[in-house]
Formats: sequence, structure tokens, C-alpha cells
Amino acid sequence: MEDLLAYLHFVVLPQFIDALIIGVALALVALGLTMIFGLLDVINLAHGELYMLGGYAAFTLLGWGAGYWSALVLVPVLVGLVGWALEELGIRPLLPRADRAIVTLLFTFGVSLIFRDIAQVIWGTETRSVAAPLTGIANLAQVFVPIYRIFVFGAGVLAIAVTWWLVYRTQIGAVLRATAVDPSMVASFGIPIRLVYGFTFLYGCGLAGLAGVLLSPIYAVFPTMGHDFLVMAFAVVIVGGMGSIIGAVVAALLLAQVQGLASLWIPPVWAETLVYGVMLLVLVIRPAGLFNRLGEA
Repeated sequence: MEDLLAYLHFVVLPQFIDALIIGVALALVALGLTMIFGLLDVINLAHGELYMLGGYAAFTLLGWGAGYWSALVLVPVLVGLVGWALEELGIRPLLPRADRAIVTLLFTFGVSLIFRDIAQVIWGTETRSVAAPLTGIANLAQVFVPIYRIFVFGAGVLAIAVTWWLVYRTQIGAVLRATAVDPSMVASFGIPIRLVYGFTFLYGCGLAGLAGVLLSPIYAVFPTMGHDFLVMAFAVVIVGGMGSIIGAVVAALLLAQVQGLASLWIPPVWAETLVYGVMLLVLVIRPAGLFNRLGEA
């Protein structure tokens, strides 16, 4: 019994804590993805590359002499503006089309390839490192966790709480949820739908940029980092429910734990496969996902 308790405390618990931290950061990417789909019915395949741009923007700003904390504030705004421009100039003209689901999917896929190529031209193909602003190790009941990872968890939880408050406790959120259900009705009240769509893209892409800054000292920065994270984020959105804010958070924490804890007993590649097995199981039992989409009761 003592051996089992020691194993749970010194092996399983640290892995659980690490997966919890990564799950919160993953939720930030999935939140932006699911908000955009819930409002516009657009699957943004360039979302992962916006996360990648967040990491490279942090690396560049630090190279120019800006502090990490300045980058933490500036990068989400800059990436959000890139997302807003993407929606305004590229996606908006495609929305009136009957086949908008397909053409916006193809468009954002093309944009993702362009962003990846631009990153390779500007920063090269090698991995770039970003120094963590906080060093040291915290002792949490004999479980040693880097202080920076604790900060990532706290910052992620704060961003998730702000997003929940914005969507479910403010007039802006009420407009977003109403627009997701009936945009024509919202427009009849004189509310500019164009601004609603633009704000959603700006905010959702800004969350991806924030995740890029937070995770760059942990995973480093490289051109394909967005693709790797986007695949996991899509699994989160599907399990949580396409367009569900709460579902994205719950599913991100759940799937991160599945992958993290499973990697203790099976190879990491199979642990990742297990995540997609959970996704398929949820689709079989509840095809719409665990929670209702944005705007639905």
C-alpha cells in the first residue's frame, strides 16, 4: 500500500499537474476556435498558425529588447488584429455564398500554408527558444513544479474566466449569443453584425496569440508548432461541442489528462491515439459533443 501511495504521489500526481497546466493553455486555443465556429460557422484552419505567430511575435519582441511582460500584453492584440484582418478581407466576402462552409475551409487552409511559409522565410526552420520570465521550482507537497508553469496555469485560468464573464455576463456576450442563434433578428435592432463578427475573430485569435506567448518558453517556437497544436484543439472542440465555450474548457482539461496520464503506461504516440479514440467514442454516444453550442440553452 505504501508503494502504491508513493507511486501515486511522486509519479501520477506530477503528471496530473503538468497535464492540468497544458490543458488550460490548450483551452485558450480551443476557445477561440469554438467561438469563431459558434458565431460564423467557419472552421478556421489558420487558427494554429495564429498560435504559432504568437510564439514568434514573443520571440521577436524579446529580441528587440522588450520584456516578456510587454510581449504578454502586446502579442494577443497584434495577433488579434491579424485575425480581424483575415476575417474582414478574406472570410467576410465568402460568407454570403451557399457553399461558404467549404470555401472558407479551403481559404483558411491556404492562409495557414502562407503563414507557415512566411514564418520559415523570416525566422528560418530551426527551433527558437524563448526564456521564461520566472525561474525556480515550487514545492507543492513534495511535488516539484516549475514556477513558470504555475504562472501559465494562473494566467490561463484568468483568461478563461474573463472569456466566460464576457460571453455570459455582459451585454456584449448577450449580443454574441443572440447573433449565433439569429443574426437577422440582431441586425433588426440596429446592431452592426459586421462589428460582432470582427470582434469575435479579433478576440478568438487574440486568445490563440496569448497561448503562443505562454507556451513558447515551454515548447519553444518552430514553424509547424501551430499544426501540431491545432489537431489537438480540434479534438477538444469536437468533444466539447462545436461552438460551446464551457465544452471547450472541459474537453481540453479532459483530453490533456487522458494523454498525459496514459503516457505513463503506454508510448506517447499511442497516448495521442487514445485521445482520438475518446473523441470517436464521444461522437458515437453524443454526436453533437458534450455541451450545446454558443447561444443554445
